[in-house]
Amino acid sequence: MLAGLIHASWNIAAKKSGGDLRFIAFSSLVILVFWMPVGVGVGWAVVPHWGWEEWACVVASAVLHVLYFAALLRGYREADLTVVYPIARGSGPLLSSAAAILWLGEPFSGITGLGVLCMVVGVFLITGGPSLWQAGRDPASAERVQRGLFYGAITGLFIACYTVVDGLAVKRLGMSPILVDYMGNLLRLLLVLPLLLRDGTASLALWRQQWRPAVWVGVFSPVSYVLVLYALQMAPLSHVAPAREISMLFAALLGGRLLGESHRGLRILGALSMVCGVMALAWS
Repeated sequence: MLAGLIHASWNIAAKKSGGDLRFIAFSSLVILVFWMPVGVGVGWAVVPHWGWEEWACVVASAVLHVLYFAALLRGYREADLTVVYPIARGSGPLLSSAAAILWLGEPFSGITGLGVLCMVVGVFLITGGPSLWQAGRDPASAERVQRGLFYGAITGLFIACYTVVDGLAVKRLGMSPILVDYMGNLLRLLLVLPLLLRDGTASLALWRQQWRPAVWVGVFSPVSYVLVLYALQMAPLSHVAPAREISMLFAALLGGRLLGESHRGLRILGALSMVCGVMALAWS
């Protein structure tokens, strides 16, 4: 739940930044510097002993996270957060839970299925429910919603992929969640750094505009994800991934005030549905 609160807050900051892949580089630089004492302290005696499996997981995670951030930020530039964020957060756990059950052999029960269903219904209601399709009366609004649905679904696919990869890393290989995130961030930075170096003057000007949200994301987003990875060590992936989406409740409360969102009645119903989903997952 704490991870969900932090996740909702940094996504609002990312939305307000209006950034592209260079924003990923900015936030990755902040993570590298701010969290260096923790990363170096935990990894000094561990990383030199990693084998090919550990490095394969970190490389795959880094690539998937870059694609995730690229799709998410593109969606935020093309559509509203209230469309992109819920679709991404709703489709991600659904796919990752299915992958965990089908490929990792995790058990599935009727209560588990009910919990996932409640979470997805809650996401839908918090998004605005049927009003999503009512935007079709206005062609411009309909196109914006469609772009949001598309980029939200693509983002959710990448969420599912990196959740499964990182879940394997911390559960099967016993890797430190801190190192999975920190070393993955280092590789992400190497992937996007050429974008900054291509035009240093433009990148510096963009940094002056976006440094505040980049610092916010760089400081707080690792806390959110490391908490999730520690949760994955203690509980099945098919339970943690949907429960993480309690961030939708916080996004509804924060976004309603900061972004002027409406549909409060539906958001209350969606929040109740999500609480039921979390309870069902806990009981299963």
